[in-house]
Amino acid sequence: MASITAAMIKEVRERTGVGMTKCKDALNEANGDVENAISVLRKSGMASAVKKQGRQTKEGMIGTASSSKGIAVVEVNSETDFVVQNDLFREFLTNVTQEVADTMPGTLEDFLAQKYSKEAELTIDEYRGTMVQTIGENIRIKRLKTFTKDDSQSIGVYSHLNGKIVVVVEVEGSADEADLARDIAMHIAAASPEYLAPEFIPSEKVDHEREIARSQMAGKPENIIDKIIDGKLKAFYDSVCLMNQAFIKDDSLTVAEVVSRRAKEAGKDLAVTGFVRWAVGEDV
Repeated sequence: MASITAAMIKEVRERTGVGMTKCKDALNEANGDVENAISVLRKSGMASAVKKQGRQTKEGMIGTASSSKGIAVVEVNSETDFVVQNDLFREFLTNVTQEVADTMPGTLEDFLAQKYSKEAELTIDEYRGTMVQTIGENIRIKRLKTFTKDDSQSIGVYSHLNGKIVVVVEVEGSADEADLARDIAMHIAAASPEYLAPEFIPSEKVDHEREIARSQMAGKPENIIDKIIDGKLKAFYDSVCLMNQAFIKDDSLTVAEVVSRRAKEAGKDLAVTGFVRWAVGEDV
């Protein structure tokens, strides 16, 4: 049998887009002939699946999963919303999301390269390739994020519009505040804050808002301009910062006041320390 080199595998990989393991298998079957190996992949349908990978994927769904290690959020895209309703697509989303929760990969690239636990001969990316072949549309794992579980932390997850929007919220100070975290996640789904609190807004963004406010002050007395600008900045903070926003379940309170009230009731120091809000198809 001909010796299969890394360069040969790389060439077949680059020309077909098929995973390294499958390229090596095809080369072995073709006795080291690169062109024949490519033909083997085309005949098996793997290379035809690759052809679909250039197609745009703007539809999709966001999945969440939990394990003893943590919580995972994964967005998987398809070409059409029709495929999103397909049971095979949803099974794929469930499987890869659980795989992320179980293995907690560092990056999307790491995840795509790791072995799929249910079919050890496939990498995750090769498993994705089989789904492209089966479903007949391009399927893409767009992004993933993991949240490590901690005894001093509660994590709230909220899925809206059947997985089109997913929010995850971290509350530090107690492992018993999942309900509070989920209520805040629900608020975030509706209110779309950009930042946790004013101190997390980049200084250049604040300066830009200040400049806009000042440009609107033409003709105003100089002694009140700063007060007006401060008022406009407060309104900006109340709009884009989670902790400053009026809580959707009780708009007489801000989110910060809701957390403070619950902290007093529980007798613990509670703080929202982070959140993510994902919507299918958004630029990242």
